Amino acid sequence: MKTVHLDDVVIATEAFGRPDHPAVVLIMGATASMLGWPDALCRGLADRGYFVIRYDHRDTGRSTTVAPGAAGYAVEDLAGDLVGVMDAYGLADAHLVGMSLGGLIGQLVTLDHLQRVASLTLIGSEPLDWDGPPLPHIAPAFMEHFAGSAELDWSDREAVTDFLLGIARLCAGSAHPLDVERTRAEIGAVLSRTRSIASAFNHGTVQLRHSHPGRFRAIARPVLVIHGEEDPILPLPNGEALATGIPGARLMVLKGVGHELPPAEIPAIVTAVTNHMAARI
Repeated sequence: MKTVHLDDVVIATEAFGRPDHPAVVLIMGATASMLGWPDALCRGLADRGYFVIRYDHRDTGRSTTVAPGAAGYAVEDLAGDLVGVMDAYGLADAHLVGMSLGGLIGQLVTLDHLQRVASLTLIGSEPLDWDGPPLPHIAPAFMEHFAGSAELDWSDREAVTDFLLGIARLCAGSAHPLDVERTRAEIGAVLSRTRSIASAFNHGTVQLRHSHPGRFRAIARPVLVIHGEEDPILPLPNGEALATGIPGARLMVLKGVGHELPPAEIPAIVTAVTNHMAARI
């Protein structure tokens, strides 16, 4: 574990593997702490010869947290946090792996700091500054579920666990039935190290400060797109748009998988990502 002190925030990080190996930085999605990256995935990449870093976004885990509804930052600030983590570890460059919102952050950093990025993997993500016909987004069932948070007692651990379990159920695809007991344990681990779980939902209001339509098409690094066939938050056409729009990008579709990283899929994901990183141009 390592705490990174930036100008106005503190970011909690954790590393796996040897620091003299090529670096991989894992960027989680909205509302998710570093624990969104399964230990098996982190160790799997480290065992393949990489120095793996995961970290808590601001408003998650042990990083700086503000009150619910008080987020005054943008996606660009989250991108700055990522660069700050890289600087704190002394990384001249790194392979970036981003999921969902983490994929947007990875795209932004690749465009703004090209020499700092060796390769980019985008999991369950969407194009930055999309310039085509509207793409499908979050299923209505999520909005109905989130509406219940207005009456949720965030101090009631069991109620919060049930609420988060509901999100996990909605995210799961048909290929891997949700393991409720395992998921409850994972939620418990998240709650035990989170200062304010309600503040994590500040990410729902975070937007880009600046927009440049079609900018993602200028990404000039090797890109692997991994997307669940049944993703209900950012449906597959989002991944297809990324793979089509970024020159040379490759698409890996996970059959029957939703917006998730199921344990059964981790070996295949580790293999795909390491092969992609090893083939960097």
